[in-house]
Amino acid sequence: MSATLWGVIRLAVLGFWHVHAKDYAAEAQANPETKIVAAWDEDVERGETRAKELGAEFHADLGELLAGSDVDAVVVTTRTSAHPEVMLAAAEAGKHIYTEKVLALSPADAEQIVEAARRNRIKLSVSLPRLSHGYTLAIREVLASGELGEVTQVRCRLAHDGAIGRRWLPGHFFDPDEAGGGALVDLGCHPLYLTRLFLGGMPESVSAEYGRVTGHAVDDNAAAILRHRTGALGIAETGFVTAFSPFTIEVHGTTGSLLYGTPERRLLMRTATRGSDDAWTELPIPDDAPTPFEGWVRNILDDTEAAENVALALDLTTLVDAANRSALEGTAVRIAPPEPAARSERR
Repeated sequence: MSATLWGVIRLAVLGFWHVHAKDYAAEAQANPETKIVAAWDEDVERGETRAKELGAEFHADLGELLAGSDVDAVVVTTRTSAHPEVMLAAAEAGKHIYTEKVLALSPADAEQIVEAARRNRIKLSVSLPRLSHGYTLAIREVLASGELGEVTQVRCRLAHDGAIGRRWLPGHFFDPDEAGGGALVDLGCHPLYLTRLFLGGMPESVSAEYGRVTGHAVDDNAAAILRHRTGALGIAETGFVTAFSPFTIEVHGTTGSLLYGTPERRLLMRTATRGSDDAWTELPIPDDAPTPFEGWVRNILDDTEAAENVALALDLTTLVDAANRSALEGTAVRIAPPEPAARSERR
């Protein structure tokens, strides 16, 4: 990457729709290699207020912002349904992109964004933060060792109380036209990409059931079952209507099992190969790896690619789309296997 005006990556925040916009802005402000210099939001009043808080110049016109040479990269936290339009424009303008999940609501739109990034040689990364957490690193290491044998079932649950009690989620999170769905398309992304990761690949089919406890137009309670070609099952659970629900991971195999967050933040393993098979052993959890945002910054500065991140982000969109269709149609939705060329590109 060429030198920038201040010797740092100059960022623009595109949209303050998402609740995590403030978190990404805070991370960017704390990073010595990035500086927020501009902002845009389709809601002008919201955008002007947040830009002022960040000390950034507000642009009412997205095209004008992207045409400028004083912005190197963008952080996309718009409404989910605007992701393709906004990211394609940013890619064509040559701006590196960091975005809130999901990448897009349809596989075709997600592929188009990735292709635009590739064609314009810009660095794209999606916020999939739990990939870099220590428990994920530890579980991947155990799976790679083969100690659990053949994986037979994965269960991952992440839920909160955003739609009950204080109802701290903003109203637009329940607007199907803006959000593209409810709990599954937002919070449920984390259980989905982790379940897919621990299963070792994409499933053959997805079956989902959505609940509407609070009566909104979108789901606030959801579960998806991923059936792998090996016969293994993945269960991804989420919701906005649970007062006390620990983040939980279970990985079961033919020779052992792993448990995390049941409810303590401890990683426990029981196998037939570690001495006694009737006792649970606590495994150490390593420090977290760099966050996706930190990794994206390094990709820009070092001219490297977030290959696994992007591949998992594409798979995530496919899983969300399949879950949405399954819940709507009341049947399992089959996942088409990737084309051989696509497989080779993602290695």
